Amino acid sequence: MCGIAGILFKHHAGPVGDVLIKMLADLNRRGSDSTGVALYSNLPVGNLVVRIKVEEEATEETVDWRKLIVETAQEYGAVRQSERVGQYVRLLMDYDGEYEDLTVALEESGAGVEVFSMGQRLEIIKQMGLAVELDATHAISSFQGTHGISHTRMATESRIDISHSHPFWARPFPDISVVHNGHITNYHKLRRRLEIKGHRFNTENDSEVIAVYIADKMQQGASLDEAVQCTIDVLDGTFTYLVATGDSIGYARDQFGTKPLVVAETADLVAIASEEAPLYKAFPSGLDCREAGAREVRTWRLPVAEPALATV
Repeated sequence: MCGIAGILFKHHAGPVGDVLIKMLADLNRRGSDSTGVALYSNLPVGNLVVRIKVEEEATEETVDWRKLIVETAQEYGAVRQSERVGQYVRLLMDYDGEYEDLTVALEESGAGVEVFSMGQRLEIIKQMGLAVELDATHAISSFQGTHGISHTRMATESRIDISHSHPFWARPFPDISVVHNGHITNYHKLRRRLEIKGHRFNTENDSEVIAVYIADKMQQGASLDEAVQCTIDVLDGTFTYLVATGDSIGYARDQFGTKPLVVAETADLVAIASEEAPLYKAFPSGLDCREAGAREVRTWRLPVAEPALATV
């Protein structure tokens, strides 16, 4: 049992981080192994934001990971900003090359280095433990943005570590992320097909295949709505998932409607969660909620680009 939640502000930037942390704090009872968010804001055009997982603790004997990551990245483009918080090095840089080339170079800079997200708008932050702990380390609740998706995990199949936690980036496609509640029974078959096409996977978590499958369909020309619709018949098992791109958010629920999902939409926002209670925690004045139906797919797209926003 896991919990998922998402928010999209239709016309303006909003308190994405605060909303997600409030919903996740309530959803942590559905799983407390790890908590994570995929946050979206508009950076200045031409910039790339990268979140890289490194060693958890630094001592006098360990590598200066921020320095090493920056030196590696500078071989590919100018690094405008860099910082390390917790297990993450965050880069803001100029880059117009292949995303996989930069990803591989960064990951080869040292043992245990892993790129968690890359794009113009996306930043994935996840760690072991509860939402309150994630917020305390990374100040998620202060994040202002356009939209975001999030997850709290009870591990049932794959390993319990930060790499196997949600959200998952659709490597190497920029700005695509997924969170999932359920189990994909034909995961290995789909993964092999995608690997034959040249796609890479960082984990053994079945949820990662959803992100890469959707990204692959969009690369072939499908819209997000068309790609998500395809998953209803392609994915076997029980699933409810949220997907986000740089300008969109959406969800899909399997043909049996096994895993719960509640949706609320107003003129200003779309809010989604596994249960009603988290929505009321984030919006105490109340929302008109409904349960998504079996085989239901919905996507929303931002109408216009927002001005550049401060990020976490």
